[in-house]
Amino acid sequence: MDTISDRNPRVVSALKLVRAGERRKTAKFLAEGSNAVVGALENGLAIELFSSAEGLVKHEKVISDARRAAVPVWQVSDRVAQALSETVTPQGIVAVCHQPAHSLASLLDTLPAEAFVAVLVDVNDPGNAGAIIRVADAAGAHGVILVGDAVDPCNGKAIRASAGSFFHLPVVRERDTSAVLRQLRDHGCTLLATTAEGEESLTRLAQRETSPVQAGRVAWIFGNEAHGLGATALALADVKVSIPIFGKAESLNLATAAALCLYESARIFELRADGQPGHRLP
Repeated sequence: MDTISDRNPRVVSALKLVRAGERRKTAKFLAEGSNAVVGALENGLAIELFSSAEGLVKHEKVISDARRAAVPVWQVSDRVAQALSETVTPQGIVAVCHQPAHSLASLLDTLPAEAFVAVLVDVNDPGNAGAIIRVADAAGAHGVILVGDAVDPCNGKAIRASAGSFFHLPVVRERDTSAVLRQLRDHGCTLLATTAEGEESLTRLAQRETSPVQAGRVAWIFGNEAHGLGATALALADVKVSIPIFGKAESLNLATAAALCLYESARIFELRADGQPGHRLP
């Protein structure tokens, strides 16, 4: 396979997708690495693939799957592969993808009677966003909603941090935090806001027979890495939940805190499923 030029229009267009504005304009994004590319292929979102010479060998099966799916594969120079990946050590394979057609309305309208979702308010680190998408997927959550000034979930770092989970559950982004939280409540979700000043401890809350964590539909709300949740989100919350620190650590990072809360809902769902491990409600 011949290497296409750095000035090839396909390469030029793909490189533009590193910018958030171009992703919004075109409704496309870049998925780098085998996990992400496989997810894009499995969901019919991959438009075309770019690979370095080394990537063609290293990811032979992924390349073969792409060709079987009639997705064009183009060999590019190591310099282009580096630029497309935005990392120091690129994996050598990148897909240009359509953005999933998920919306807040479709997510809420398809929520089962018992469900839990993660809401990220003003979370601006793409690595954190991707990690929480990954843990939400692992815990069996039914969706992730990014609101306010939250990072674009199609950011390259967020996609990589999700390790393919971005393609496994609905991930949507909305600007109006208050409107989203009110819509969640209108659809029967109990709003649980995580904050260091929460009146309910997560460990004690989990032991109560009438715990709000056991509500049919639950929305866990997580705030900005540095400042936490603002007054608007806290005022709309049904319950403010804190995660106790028993040792000398000053705090938990956001992804760890999200994992603890989401897995508390997962634990309850598993008990409801008569102890069947890995159960995800339809």
